[in-house]
Amino acid sequence: MAGPWPRALEGLTPARAAWLIFAIAFGTIAGAWIFEWAGYLPCELCLKQRWAYYAGVPLAALTALTAGGGARAAATAGFALLALIFAASAVFGLYHSGVEWGFWQGPQDCTGTLSRAPSMDDFLKQLDSVKVVRCDAVAIRILGLSLAGWNAVISAGIALLALRGAMAKR
Repeated sequence: MAGPWPRALEGLTPARAAWLIFAIAFGTIAGAWIFEWAGYLPCELCLKQRWAYYAGVPLAALTALTAGGGARAAATAGFALLALIFAASAVFGLYHSGVEWGFWQGPQDCTGTLSRAPSMDDFLKQLDSVKVVRCDAVAIRILGLSLAGWNAVISAGIALLALRGAMAKR
C-alpha cells in the first residue's frame, strides 16, 4: 500500500470515484425499495435516512460529469458536498441504530409506549386510522446489523470515497 488508501483506490480518477459513488448510492436506495416491496415497511427514521440518497445520487452523477469534463473546482465542490451528505447520513444511521438497540430514546411519534384507547370503539377507530411502523423495532438484521446499521456503514464508506475522489489526481 503506497498511501492511506487501499490499493484498489490508489489509481482512482475523480470521474471514476464519482461514478462509483453513484453506483453504490443508487444500489443502496434500490435495495431499500426492494426490501420495502418485499414487505419490510420503513419507519419514519428509515424514510428520513433515504434523503441522503435522493440528494446524493444525482449529485454524484453531476460530479462525475464535471470531473470528466475538466471542471476541477466544480468536481471538488461536488465531492465535498457528497462527503458532508454521507457523513451526516452515517451519523443519522448510527443514531437510528442506537434507538433500535435501546441505547437512547427515539422520537415519540414512532417509539415509546403506545397509549391505550379509552373504549373498544376508540381502539377500532385507531386501528383503521393509524399505521405506525416503530422506529425502535428492527424489521430485519443482516449479518447482525439492521438496515439502519448498514446505512451507517455504507454512508461512511461513501463519505470516505468522496474524500478520496476530491484528492484524486486526474
